[in-house]
Amino acid sequence: MNHTYPLALATAALWLCGCGKNGETHGIPDAMPTDNPSQPAAGTTSFHDDLEFLKSHTAIHLLRNDEGARVAVAPAWQGRVMTSSATGESGPGLGWIHRANIETGILPPSERTGLARHIHIFGGEERFWLGPEGGQYALFFPPAPVPYTFENWYTPALIDTEPFEITASSARRIDFKKDASLINRKGTDLQLGIVRSIELLERETLAGVLKTPVPEGASVVAYRSTNTLTNRGPAAWTREDGLVSIWLLGMYPHGPAVTVVIPLRDGPGNAVNADYFGPLEKDRLVATARAVFFKGDGAYRSKIGVPPGRSTGVAAGYDPQRGSLTIVRCEVPANAAELPYVRSQWEDHTEPYAGDLINAYNDGPTSPDEAPLGPFYELETSSPALPLASGESITHVQTTIHLIGDPAALDAVARSVLGVSLDEIRNAFAAARPDGETSNHAR
Repeated sequence: MNHTYPLALATAALWLCGCGKNGETHGIPDAMPTDNPSQPAAGTTSFHDDLEFLKSHTAIHLLRNDEGARVAVAPAWQGRVMTSSATGESGPGLGWIHRANIETGILPPSERTGLARHIHIFGGEERFWLGPEGGQYALFFPPAPVPYTFENWYTPALIDTEPFEITASSARRIDFKKDASLINRKGTDLQLGIVRSIELLERETLAGVLKTPVPEGASVVAYRSTNTLTNRGPAAWTREDGLVSIWLLGMYPHGPAVTVVIPLRDGPGNAVNADYFGPLEKDRLVATARAVFFKGDGAYRSKIGVPPGRSTGVAAGYDPQRGSLTIVRCEVPANAAELPYVRSQWEDHTEPYAGDLINAYNDGPTSPDEAPLGPFYELETSSPALPLASGESITHVQTTIHLIGDPAALDAVARSVLGVSLDEIRNAFAAARPDGETSNHAR
């Protein structure tokens, strides 16, 4: 049986869940970021420059159409979407890439030191991961009783250094597969089959995705990512031995006025989980009855999540300075609030399957004397972690849409997809409650 929760031709783009209250950032610790003088300011390079840089370090498959949409995919890096453009090769690159780490490349184990012992951070606007990161069923920690410390945290090679095999490719689509096995923290042997595809979407298709035509005043690039995870082992995956989720994460250029918007649906429970790194003040997080507004300025490390019972499956980032609106969407199952979604904080959980469906992260200095990792901001989506019998599968589909253009054109899309106007987004923090509280919707 294939448990599919497609995007309903939705919009999506992503990145990370993990990160707990113990000082870790997406599983990235306080002590690691160092300044990278060779790293260009986010969003200042053209797609052509990014593409040429990437091609000098790894094979890139380029998806393209005649209207100027471009999507750069790196097969050796798990079929990762590195960057894209809505306005041809001379237009800006829309994904964040870590040039210094890419120049260093994948190091052999004997040469890995510091952070490179634990993860190769290359960036990219959609990468394939698996959850949970932390917790008693973690995929990033050895079996208990090894403690949850950075020294014991490792990104599995499957989603860090190993390539995915290309099974088909064209100018509009590329397909991958990967078979592997992982041992989780409980000691369960998980034998996995992964199938992943990236497909460029045409402008005329997007009216069905956005529920409104793409305005004439906007350039657009959009792609759909379809990801299927299969239990290839002889035994069923159970809640007691550890379930696995598909986790898609994306890094984007930050900016002083970048605002993340996550629409909300009515439902039980709290609307937003704001306790990943501690509570946030009204100048960084505002939750209303309709949406969550979160700063993506790259100036303050913080992370939020929206649980499946309150999520519409949509997250977006609006950058008025660059005139860009990025929308990420995944389909939310009708019974999402009843399904298991993993928690990834670095600790054992009383409720390990009470996690979030949507996450957003804002990078920033980890302490006054430390540089940020990027900076950048992130959007992430996760599938449910379902009990799968041998041979059963789950599919998680995400669509990423970048629109660049006149504010009036972007406003029409924002109202239709996000349920709020650009003015509401721009003024979200100015209109924050004067009492200093985040919101009575936040927990």
